[in-house]
Amino acid sequence: MRTLILSCAVAVALVSPVRADETLREAVQDYMGFATYEAGILLPQQLDETVFRSSTIIDTRDAEQYAAGHIPGALNIEWREIPSRLEELPETGLVILYCNTGSLSSQATFAARLLGRENVVVLQGGIKGWAAEAAWKPE
Repeated sequence: MRTLILSCAVAVALVSPVRADETLREAVQDYMGFATYEAGILLPQQLDETVFRSSTIIDTRDAEQYAAGHIPGALNIEWREIPSRLEELPETGLVILYCNTGSLSSQATFAARLLGRENVVVLQGGIKGWAAEAAWKPE
């Protein structure tokens, strides 16, 4: 229910710029009021084989960075495109977003969660954290 209310509030804010500031502020405050410190994140140490194989992994870096190397099986949707391409993210199952260090993918994760996708998390530390500390890596 909270997700539906939040999604509606964000939609109203986007359609009605006169009221956008207050409506959007309330929606963000509502969301953040219920968020825990662990909400929306996944540590590389938690990315074991079971989680890896059952999740959708999205590389939020640009196409050039993605082409230069990415986590095996990851799809590429640039971080700023997540809101406009939200329908490409599964509504069920874990969806893991990452970038180089986690800063841009954190923004994309926050946007996706504000838009109602509570199954979207950021890989803390990004691809660098995964390379250094992942619990499991496919061969």
